[in-house]
Amino acid sequence: MATTTSLVQCCEAWLEPARFKDYCPNGLQVQGKPEVRRLVSGVTASRALIEQAIAWQADAIVVHHGLFWRGQTGVITGWMRERLALLLRHDINLLAYHLPLDAHPQWGNNAQLGLRLGVSVVGQFGDQSLGVWGDAPAWTFDALKQHCHQVLGREPVGVPGDGRVIRRLGWCTGGAQGHFEEAIAAGVDAFVTGEISEPQAHLARETGVAFLACGHHATERYGAPALGEALASHLGLEHRFIEVDNPA
Repeated sequence: MATTTSLVQCCEAWLEPARFKDYCPNGLQVQGKPEVRRLVSGVTASRALIEQAIAWQADAIVVHHGLFWRGQTGVITGWMRERLALLLRHDINLLAYHLPLDAHPQWGNNAQLGLRLGVSVVGQFGDQSLGVWGDAPAWTFDALKQHCHQVLGREPVGVPGDGRVIRRLGWCTGGAQGHFEEAIAAGVDAFVTGEISEPQAHLARETGVAFLACGHHATERYGAPALGEALASHLGLEHRFIEVDNPA
């Protein structure tokens, strides 16, 4: 058992959210009971995740995508009211860490995706050093695409670039297609992320650097459970990762 205060303090010490310029509040978003025995981790604070956490009698939930984002109206109606009502009715703490969880060198989404792809992080690039790169085993584009498909269980959307052998792989999980130019500047042969927008296909063709969009949720479902396991071990909690499938 741990206190909510000790849980938050541990997350703050490990993830250092003050280092990041983010577009959401990182940390304790909804206060619940003062003591925590059961911790749920998940990707997004959806109603489905909250309901399953309630069924398991969780005291706290830690997620990558929380409830509150810049640009929201601030009104508590509709789906927001329903999610908040469930948390408050069952006195459940909700903690959310966005960019700090992406970037953590051990439990972060980028680090955990690299482990599954079999590529160790060698360097960082881009705004707030959110992008990472490592040495790849001389993949062809088709081999890398197939490898991502096998690892993530999702058919990637890919643009092969100029067909070069992939020796330096860059990646940044989630909706990081906007970091593609920074990855190109870092000298990568291919860039893996979650989503693709209209400009990236042209950039891949014109620069020769391959681009793979492997799913926002698919690339970001490893950081939260890794953090949850570490917190449970450190604080003596029961932990369960709850997977809520998302085709995005």
